[in-house]
Amino acid sequence: MALRHAVLAALLDGETNGYELAKTFNLGVANFWYAQPQQLYAELTRLEKDGLISGREVVQDNRPNKRVFRVTDAGLAELDGFAAAAAKPSFVRDDLLVKVQAADHVDPAVLIAQLEERAGFAQAKLDLFDRLLLTMRGDRTEDEFLREGDRIGPYLTCLRGHAFERGNLDWCRRTITILRDRQAARTRG
Repeated sequence: MALRHAVLAALLDGETNGYELAKTFNLGVANFWYAQPQQLYAELTRLEKDGLISGREVVQDNRPNKRVFRVTDAGLAELDGFAAAAAKPSFVRDDLLVKVQAADHVDPAVLIAQLEERAGFAQAKLDLFDRLLLTMRGDRTEDEFLREGDRIGPYLTCLRGHAFERGNLDWCRRTITILRDRQAARTRG
């Protein structure tokens, strides 16, 4: 997948400017595709040049003018082609996992501190996903929203992000417990 597909998918909800796109990425899209704001702005320029999005200038009083973008028919066709292509399996590259792999040869206290930090990050992301999911479905139950909601794609990707962070949190907590127990056993022995 290229950044262009993630940007096109993020623009499906209507006209958006670069700043709003960056916020959208930070909140909802970042759980499956990370990009720096400058990468997003550069991609908007490329997408517009390629005719996959169109931009227009919005004149604002007392503020700088802004450009808003929307997906064109060509952009929708690009997304359709992308969706039809076979999905590649994802791979995890995580420096913390490399550190844990070496757990028997490094200071466990350092690993525990890093795992606690990662667990805190996972918990914060879980809280964010819970708020996003609630905002998206409103007063409907999840089953009602998934059956009747207008756009379930963003909801489904947030559910995946939630499950991913839940797995991270559970693994971090279990790993911390194991390392502490082993450390305590060594101290006693």
